[in-house]
Amino acid sequence: MGITIKTEAELQGQKVPSAVFHTRQGDAWVDVSTDELFKGKKVAVFSLPGAFTPTCSSTHLPRYNELAKEFYARGVDSILCVSVNDTFVMNAWLADQEAENIVVIPDGNGDFTRGMGMLVSKEQLGFGDRSWRYSMLVDDGVIEKAFIEPVKDGDPFEVSDADTMLKYIDPQWKAQESVAVFTKPGCPFCAKAKALLEEKGLAYEEIVLGKDASTTSVRAITGKTSVPQVFIGGKHIGGSDELAAYFAG
Repeated sequence: MGITIKTEAELQGQKVPSAVFHTRQGDAWVDVSTDELFKGKKVAVFSLPGAFTPTCSSTHLPRYNELAKEFYARGVDSILCVSVNDTFVMNAWLADQEAENIVVIPDGNGDFTRGMGMLVSKEQLGFGDRSWRYSMLVDDGVIEKAFIEPVKDGDPFEVSDADTMLKYIDPQWKAQESVAVFTKPGCPFCAKAKALLEEKGLAYEEIVLGKDASTTSVRAITGKTSVPQVFIGGKHIGGSDELAAYFAG
C-alpha cells in the first residue's frame, strides 16, 4: 500500500508532538496548545481519517462518547478526537453527533498528525493528507499506550475503539448492555424510569418523542403508544413499573 506510519513501540514512552490548534469557539478564534490539552492530565485520544465519514460517524466517535463516564471513573480527565479537518467542519460534526463528552481537535494543517508519524496520503479518495486511524492513552504529555490500526486495504477499524482502550485501562471492565428509553417531555413516569437507570449506574440513550421519534415509531417497535418504553440489550422491558420489576427480579 505504500503507507509508512510509526509503530506502537516507537510511540510508547515518547512525548506527544508540540502543536497549536486553531479553533473557533463561538464567534472567536482561540488557539489551543498541546500543553493546555495534555499537561498534568491523563487523556484518551483517538484519531481518525475525517469528520462525517462512515466508520468515524457510526462507531468510532459515538462509542467513545457513550463510554465517557466509564473513562472518567477510571482517572481519565478528557477524551480528544483528532482529525485533519478545519475547526468549522469539526464543530459541525460534533454538533451533528451530539457528542458532548468529546473534545474535537482540528489538526487542519496536519502538524500534530505529522509529528505523530501518522500522516498518510488519501489522494485516491480526493482527501489529500489525512490521519491514519489510531488511539492512545497520554499521561502528562507522554504516550503510555498506543493502539494503531493495521496497514491493510480499506479503512481498518480493529484496535482503536473505545472498548479496547477501556479494557487496557481496566482489564476487569465489562461492556454494559446498550440501553435506550423512549420518553416525552414532562412525563413523570419517564423521569422515574431514567432515575432508576441512573441509580443502577446504567448509561442510556434517550429518544424523545416529537424530537427524535414519533408515537408511530413507538407503536411500530413496541406495539404500545405510552411512554416510557425501555430497551436493554435488545430486549423490550416496558414502562417504569416493568423496569422496576426487571431490576427486582
